[in-house]
Amino acid sequence: RHSGEPYLVHPLEVADILADMKLDAVCVSAGLLHDVVEDTLTTIERIKETFGDDVAHIVEGVTKISAIPFSSSEERQAENFRKMLLAMVDDIRVILVKLADRLHNMRTLQFMPEDRRVRTAQETLDIYAPIANRLGMAKIKNELEELAFRVVNPEAHATITERLGEQRDRNRELIARIERELTEGLARNGIRAVVLGREKRPYSIFRKMERKAVSFEQLSDIIGFRVIVETPVECYAALGVVHSTWPAV
Repeated sequence: RHSGEPYLVHPLEVADILADMKLDAVCVSAGLLHDVVEDTLTTIERIKETFGDDVAHIVEGVTKISAIPFSSSEERQAENFRKMLLAMVDDIRVILVKLADRLHNMRTLQFMPEDRRVRTAQETLDIYAPIANRLGMAKIKNELEELAFRVVNPEAHATITERLGEQRDRNRELIARIERELTEGLARNGIRAVVLGREKRPYSIFRKMERKAVSFEQLSDIIGFRVIVETPVECYAALGVVHSTWPAV
């Protein structure tokens, strides 16, 4: 690889990501083999003979996706490309392997030539992060966005990260206090809950600043609180406690 590591590291890491996602043995096997047809003389028929129809089918699907050139970051074109990509796939595991492949490539993007870095990062923002989002894979979507944002707009990423660090130092005690007050308020109303304060990520802050044409200082929701309760009914009861504790803006 460009990093100087043995090529085998990449398929092993892709398989590891898929295993962390608790996917089945067929999917993890396809992760190990996903580049074999594209990068070696091995054929799909050989994979079918050795590993079975399901693994071969997924590897073939990933190979086809990788062969499609994506050339425009214009929003409508990106949406069309995402639709076409999803329409091609008859087994969702093909997309999951491709997302794991892209995630590991993004984690090691610093070793690529600069033009490839920027092109791959932009493609990730336009195509793969939105697909992960559509599939409800928030953790992967968030990591793809942050890794790509750092490459596509390094100045904005550095500025927002620095501002977040300054605000984190100022607000540490405030976050802890709100978590405590809300947890106690919910408990008084018979609701057992886990309350977690969290910052928005740099890329989502950047998107909001762009969308609303506002500065970092004008954003009012950089810190959010997640309240996890045991039943859907308690969601609404928890919202009532929040509204009775603080004035709505």
